[in-house]
Amino acid sequence: MSKFGELIDINVPVLLDFYAEWNEQSTAMHPVPRDVAAALGDKGKVIKIDVSQALRVKGLPTLMIYKKGEMVWRQSGEQDANTLIGILNEYI
Repeated sequence: MSKFGELIDINVPVLLDFYAEWNEQSTAMHPVPRDVAAALGDKGKVIKIDVSQALRVKGLPTLMIYKKGEMVWRQSGEQDANTLIGILNEYI
């Protein structure tokens, strides 16, 4: 299994935050994934991925949730921590 596959093939929901340092929206959102990770503890996982090394992401920021190796949610655009926590709780 690829390294990416190993990251997402777990029993808790995984929120992927795709970003680029040159993109103002994605850098403005940097604190949000940290807040989400802190709120979820071991019930979920947050992974930040630089878009220059990632999947085919055209809009930034792009967020994805994987569970058991399958993408279950994807959204482009800014999100607040409470919204993301609510969405992740749907997959716990």
